[in-house]
Amino acid sequence: MKFIRLRAIIRKEFYHLIRDYRSLYLAFAIPLILIVLFGYALSLDVDNVETVVVDYDKSELSRDFIRKIDASSYFHVFTLLPKTKDAIDYLDNDRAKLVIIIPPDFKKNIGADRETAMQIIIEGSDPTFGNIVRGYISSFVERYNQKMLINFLNRQGVEKINRPVDGRIRIWFNEDMESRNFIIPGIVAVIIMIVGALLTSLVIAREYENGTMETIKSMPVRAGEFLLGKAIPYFFIGLTDVLIAILLGQLLFGIVMKGNFWLMIAASSLYLSVALSLGLLISNITKSQLLANQMAILTTYLPSLLLSNFVFPIINMPKFLQVITLVVPATYFIDILSGIYLRNLGLAYLWPSMLFLLVMFIVLMFFNYRMLKKEGL
Repeated sequence: MKFIRLRAIIRKEFYHLIRDYRSLYLAFAIPLILIVLFGYALSLDVDNVETVVVDYDKSELSRDFIRKIDASSYFHVFTLLPKTKDAIDYLDNDRAKLVIIIPPDFKKNIGADRETAMQIIIEGSDPTFGNIVRGYISSFVERYNQKMLINFLNRQGVEKINRPVDGRIRIWFNEDMESRNFIIPGIVAVIIMIVGALLTSLVIAREYENGTMETIKSMPVRAGEFLLGKAIPYFFIGLTDVLIAILLGQLLFGIVMKGNFWLMIAASSLYLSVALSLGLLISNITKSQLLANQMAILTTYLPSLLLSNFVFPIINMPKFLQVITLVVPATYFIDILSGIYLRNLGLAYLWPSMLFLLVMFIVLMFFNYRMLKKEGL
């Protein structure tokens, strides 16, 4: 491998990038848009659930219950309705997600130490959202029951009863329990795949479509020099996007990296190399820019988003999909991102995932090299 030939290919690819504004737009504008969209729009947290209440009791106790549930950050009681039918209309028209119906004898039954039934209706068209809301409202009612029980025991003159089990819960790694703290680092994996795989999936196919591949074959250029020359410009673009994503995550969303910055750069460089080699392989196979672009989306972007433990937990997937996730590079990189951003882990814990990425890179580059050699390069 001669540096002068490698430099010539790198310079040719850089010139093409500068002249092709569409590639530059794809390289820089789309990652910025993704950071903003995913950061602000994609949230797995449930709060301010739109709640309507039908209060048939209209007592001081029922009003106290309504005030307490509205004071919670998880619920927002935005209206009181006179009838159950009106509340059902709110659910049917998707104007409310939760309906609470307080019975007419609410205060009377509690004052007489009798059980009183309160109807709670949850809009469950989205089962994940419905289950979370059910957990929230069940926990709220349980705490309210405990308070009522303590008041009852106080009226009876019973001494304070200590709970048999005192569960002292402490949250590690994501103390605020905000999904944004995990989503923002995870989007780096998707950005790298877009910049790395989608852009490089066009470079070799473009040479075939323009008819310049035959000219390149006649030149004293080796397959390894050709691959590196095509990949290096996009490597620097991808690394720049990583730095931009890290900066925006901290400035816009306050996501601060807990781990080592240089370990993050090393892991990103390795993952970016996998993305570039995968895009080159797609370009090698298809030899068509249109087909390469479509295949790159199907084989890189979508798996990185759906099959990488980023949005959907792998453990909840069917077994055959769990096997497929083992060959998705983003699965290992998101594990690294979680370790660096949230857990402050070092290389001693993250090396298995980095080793998998290194093996993927070697295998993909080997196939790229063999295919170009068969083409006569």
